[in-house]
Amino acid sequence: MNITQWLPTTVKEMRQRGWEKPDVIFFTGDAYVDHPSFGTAMISRVMEMAGMKVVIVPQPNWQDDLRDFKKFGEPTYFFAVTAGCMDSMVNHYTAHKRLRSDDSYSPGGKAGFRPDYATIVYSNILKKLYPHIPVIIGGIEASQRRFTHYDYWKNNLEPTIMWSSKADLLVYGMGEKPIETICRHLLNGGDWDTIKKISQVGYIRSIQHSSENEIRIPSHNDCVKSKELFAESFRIIETEANRTNPKILVQPIDEKFEVVINPPYPTLTSEELDKYYALPFTRLPHPKYKKRGPIPAYEMIRHSVTIHRGCFGGCSFCTIVTHQGKFIASRSENSILEEVKKITQTPDFKGYISDLGGPSANMYRMTGKDKLLCKQCKRPSCIYPNICKNLDPNHSHLINLYSQAEKIPGVKKIFIGSGIRYDLLYSNGSLTVDGKLYAQKIIKDHISGRLKVAPEHTSSKVLSLMRKPSFELYKKFYQFFVEENNRITKKQQLIPYFISSHPGCTIQDMFELHQITRNMGALTDQIQDFTPTPMTLASTMFYSGLDPYTGQKIYVAQTLEEKRAQKDFFFAHNPEKRAELLNYLRKTKHHDIILKLQVSSPKRNK
Repeated sequence: MNITQWLPTTVKEMRQRGWEKPDVIFFTGDAYVDHPSFGTAMISRVMEMAGMKVVIVPQPNWQDDLRDFKKFGEPTYFFAVTAGCMDSMVNHYTAHKRLRSDDSYSPGGKAGFRPDYATIVYSNILKKLYPHIPVIIGGIEASQRRFTHYDYWKNNLEPTIMWSSKADLLVYGMGEKPIETICRHLLNGGDWDTIKKISQVGYIRSIQHSSENEIRIPSHNDCVKSKELFAESFRIIETEANRTNPKILVQPIDEKFEVVINPPYPTLTSEELDKYYALPFTRLPHPKYKKRGPIPAYEMIRHSVTIHRGCFGGCSFCTIVTHQGKFIASRSENSILEEVKKITQTPDFKGYISDLGGPSANMYRMTGKDKLLCKQCKRPSCIYPNICKNLDPNHSHLINLYSQAEKIPGVKKIFIGSGIRYDLLYSNGSLTVDGKLYAQKIIKDHISGRLKVAPEHTSSKVLSLMRKPSFELYKKFYQFFVEENNRITKKQQLIPYFISSHPGCTIQDMFELHQITRNMGALTDQIQDFTPTPMTLASTMFYSGLDPYTGQKIYVAQTLEEKRAQKDFFFAHNPEKRAELLNYLRKTKHHDIILKLQVSSPKRNK
């Protein structure tokens, strides 16, 4: 393929396009993969569509003479900065704060090509080199740090990333529409003061009196002084994020300045999403990486298709709602099928689509029956503690989509790699007719041997704090899964995801999880220890020890020693992990658990 099919990453490539100077220089912590699943590719293509000459500087070296930050000089309009598809700290460190040895978004999977707090580092370098050129930050790292937030790695509260990065503007959430609006406004001669009125952006201003369409939340300094006020600020932020017509949120940083976060754009229509996904992506990594090894994140999704965005699950530990929104934005069937056809025409396609999905695979085109009721609602979840009566959990659109995609010439099999919400298949504890048809279709035609679901825990107390359904519902789905596999004579596995040391989870809760899953014969290899990520309910509970909605105190496993012990229950069959766990239990005088664990323990191989 011609190098000009990618956006330029070098001055030479820019010259090949006939450009003397870029309009926008985009710095990213990820390798440059021109695929719609990668934020850098999507946003840069949107800016290109709007009329901007965009160049990309992937994974710039921040430790040398800063030549990567200087090679293109000054852009005509602004610098764009993102840490990449992941928060750089989650990318770098485990839940136990150990440095990871790999990076899925780098060639060869090698770590070390981006700094900690990449957004802040890149932005500060640019503001120092080019103080008069505006910097716009975006992506998951910037989005989830737009207010005062708990930083697990520093173990303290940090102010808005706007303050730390010295950036001029923040675009939060899925940023296509705001960045398109910004670019068109600037190209038409608009000024930066007007840009600050655009939806879905944030900026810093001198402290002012709030207007009637603004909500002032506790200041950064007040949050630092009071965990109760920090919890209160999160409650306000999440409540507004779940409204269809949220207000402007204002948070004082100190005595002189405050951050202003404008409300998001309304949920994108199918036509808007289709327009963005139809942009001229090569769907390939930039050729510069050919000799540096494959990019693992790309290898995983290269033949997958995003069919919708958003999630109304409202899980406490998840960042999706504050980034993508609660309401579902779905692409049209035609747009999705056209993308599948494009994939079948790629040289490396062997007939297998790895995923037709989204944050949850089975929320495509789901919405409220009465939109007026949705406008009055502020529930954080449409399915917890029960499925909203106004929600239409219709899976027929998905079943039809799968059937249409299977008929495309060249497609041998379509797998659903995203996890499914099995609670959407039930009503009052029983499978619905619609839910049963969908589950049967998935089990029969769309599993590559394993189906991922996420019960997350077995304890009703912990599940309540997670905003997840009872484990009894998982048991029912597990039983149906087994029976259905027997009926169609297949041997497939149901893979449950579990989380240890979530706020509210005690050693006793983990022991009970171990016993229940052991007795069921459930696989527990898909697990994670809870990592407090910025701007989630669970992280707020972890730091404050409080439920922001009730004010009640919550038990939190905060020490790394206990976090390791809780995770060790998943590996109690491993002699080394079992010894570590027993040592911790002796130290903390959990003698009752030790006795039960020893009675139920498997024999060690001699």
